Amino acid sequence: MSLKARISEDMKNAMRAKDSARLGAIRLLQSAIKQREVDERIELDDMQVVEAIEKMLKQRRDSISQYEAANRHDLADVEKFEVGVLQEYLPQALTDEEVDVILTQVITETGAVGIKDMSKVMAGIKPLVVGRADMAKISGLIKSRLGS
Repeated sequence: MSLKARISEDMKNAMRAKDSARLGAIRLLQSAIKQREVDERIELDDMQVVEAIEKMLKQRRDSISQYEAANRHDLADVEKFEVGVLQEYLPQALTDEEVDVILTQVITETGAVGIKDMSKVMAGIKPLVVGRADMAKISGLIKSRLGS
């Protein structure tokens, strides 16, 4: 079952269960997917759907930190719930050891020796870890490996 089909099925199940909070979060996700498909005039595959989910997660995390700074815990709780729902659709996260092995492999394959080669390493590692690791964390690891 494709990721889009799974999301649609989960939306139907949330409707049947009258779970309005979950239904709202899934509808936001479907809306983001449809919007991207209309804007780019393409049919999103699973990898592109994961990218859309990651973008939504980043937005939610930013909102949570802003709401908590403004002492609006009620709004932060709604965003946290949506983060939980969205994370269900991401592939299983890589462990730090797995990320380290992949990073070492990509650095070796690209022949990267300095920070100027960071873009080559990022381009090589992104398809291998998309949706399974935090790209900001990966970027920091690459910088420390290649010497900042």
